[in-house]
Amino acid sequence: MELFIMIFAALFSVMNPFGTVPIFVSLTQQNNKLGRNKIAFWTSLNVLIILLISFFIGKYVLLFFGITLNSLKIAGGLIIASSGFALLTGEFNKHKGMKREKVKEDIKSRSEISLTPLAMPMIAGPGTISLLITYNQEFDELNSVLIILSAIILSTTSIYLILKSSFYIVKILGASGINALSRIIGFIVIAIGVEFIISAVTSVLNIT
Repeated sequence: MELFIMIFAALFSVMNPFGTVPIFVSLTQQNNKLGRNKIAFWTSLNVLIILLISFFIGKYVLLFFGITLNSLKIAGGLIIASSGFALLTGEFNKHKGMKREKVKEDIKSRSEISLTPLAMPMIAGPGTISLLITYNQEFDELNSVLIILSAIILSTTSIYLILKSSFYIVKILGASGINALSRIIGFIVIAIGVEFIISAVTSVLNIT
């Protein structure tokens, strides 16, 4: 149970679906409720596919490029921490490369937005991918793998429910409420990134 809570909390914090809510509302304001629900479903499904690919195939990418787990932890920790700082400073969208002007361009030029920009890079970005590759290397027992898969499924289900309710969330919390919530999540995300870096550095020092 502790592993499940740890994995789910880390995934949910790093993906931060609440930070995607304003972008989702901007991109789907012309759609009806059924259309928005459909986009929310396909976005969460695309995120699920990306997470599963990252978890099961990511380690082979490391082997191909000769990247060690500690190097991945440090690089991933830096990316995760930078995402956390972006949440704290209110520049999460810019950090993801989603400026307001680019959002308007996406509306005009792309009929299907569930994969990009919503699923990637807004939700399942490099930080999330590196997180799952690391977990795959550290937890290789069948029981642990099943627990991680359960956490992945629950996190993507949560994304669907949040995106589906995005217009209600914006109405209830408002922009200031979402920003406040994102800042709290940002603090947690920074801690996760720092923990990754400390773990890798400690491992390297113990080896040497």
